[in-house]
Amino acid sequence: MSEKTFVEGLLAGRVAFVTGGGTGITGGVARALAEAGARVALVSRKMEHLEPAAEKIRAGGGEAFAVTADVRNMEEVEKALAATVEKFGKLDIVVNGAAGNFLCPAEELSPNGFGTVIDIDLKGTFNVCRAAFAELKKERGQILNISATLHYTGTPLQLHVSAAKAGVDALTRQLAVEWGHHGIRSNAIAPGPIEDTEGMSRLVPAEVKEKLRRNIPLGRFGRIRDIEQAAVFLCSDAASFINGAIIVIDGGQWLSKG
Repeated sequence: MSEKTFVEGLLAGRVAFVTGGGTGITGGVARALAEAGARVALVSRKMEHLEPAAEKIRAGGGEAFAVTADVRNMEEVEKALAATVEKFGKLDIVVNGAAGNFLCPAEELSPNGFGTVIDIDLKGTFNVCRAAFAELKKERGQILNISATLHYTGTPLQLHVSAAKAGVDALTRQLAVEWGHHGIRSNAIAPGPIEDTEGMSRLVPAEVKEKLRRNIPLGRFGRIRDIEQAAVFLCSDAASFINGAIIVIDGGQWLSKG
């Protein structure tokens, strides 16, 4: 577990369902929620990524449950949610972090490639939110979607992901309006360049990395821990009147793109 910086027990008694929770940013978010006292279900297509992450949480004194589901498949999502409620008794928090990405010029992007990312990032987010609605309504729970800043100014080679994440932003705000009267808060985090991720090493060529860093007003890349802390805040009672917000965590990078 990473160094604990959260108020002990801040999320005690809460149950979180985290898609993409085995690795990367959402793996960090899952660990952080557990550090803050939540019981966590880690969800991904492959158990090989999940069980080691769940064991790490348990080794740090948290409670974690690994369950497989492809977020593109509503039946699998419903089964995973049912298994989570059966194990932990309820559902308070949904974190949508399952995502797909690759670099591709728009003129070479196939309909299948475009559709696959839309299906995972956008339709997958809808599927989980829709399937979780009844349980979240019971607990006046929270939805936290992991978005991006790619679509704010336009990012070359990222048409598919930009379209998907723009949809996630719209979905986040729409659910905030429609489900707010049930006590369900819906918010999103939009990370900028986060250094300690596979995406940074795989999708950012070495020759542009330093230029990218210089364009961040705070002078550094983000860290997964930066996202974790915002996620815990948004899922806690400290954010009880925040609904429909897209919290950008990029050191001011998107504002200075040029």
